[in-house]
Amino acid sequence: MARVSARVTPIVALDVPDSRSADRLVDALGELCSFYKVGSELFTAAGPGVVQSVRARGASVFLDLKFHDIPNTVRAAVRSAASLGVQLVTVHIAGGGAMLEAAAEGAAEGGDCGVLGVTVLTSLDEAAAGVVWGREVRDMPAEVMRLAQLAVDAGLHGIVCSGAEAAVVRAQFGDRLATLVPGIRLVGGAQQDQSRVVTPRAAAEAGARYIVLGRAVTAAASPRQAMEAVLSDLP
Repeated sequence: MARVSARVTPIVALDVPDSRSADRLVDALGELCSFYKVGSELFTAAGPGVVQSVRARGASVFLDLKFHDIPNTVRAAVRSAASLGVQLVTVHIAGGGAMLEAAAEGAAEGGDCGVLGVTVLTSLDEAAAGVVWGREVRDMPAEVMRLAQLAVDAGLHGIVCSGAEAAVVRAQFGDRLATLVPGIRLVGGAQQDQSRVVTPRAAAEAGARYIVLGRAVTAAASPRQAMEAVLSDLP
């Protein structure tokens, strides 16, 4: 069996339409993966039961619902997520300091759950981000660092950023701020709808604590072989 890097935790995205498909993928990967992401598509279709099903198979869950609302609502949502036994949950840093602090409080109230703040979606490049924010964006790492500081100030566990920014975040904040890097692709793999992508090794060398593997594994002809290739690529 391919070894798992001691420094990086790989998370496979269960971007599937129902709990039966999720269970099949978890069972297929077996011992190769012990951490899974449940996102909006699956959670909306299957509800909290899918979290329980994944956990019953001995794996940890990253609930990626990217909460963004008034502070009281986000506190309650994160508290509910933590009470399900998930290990990680996401909120949008753009919700502001009060909302981020409320999220951290909700996580503490619900259980042992790390809150990750989403900085800039990896589907956005500088031009797209500039359209959203109504101003020119020339330096994406600087934008990510600005948002990362808000996460630190609010006491969050970490942030979600691309591999292109992970090294800058690591240099500034060290172990204080965990980085989760999505948009992972194997060498020669298609970018699909992502703009800022990296390989597993590049993300690890940039200091990522977690990497999220989506279609690079789940859409492969053999998810097990793809997962083995990912694990072999990690330093």
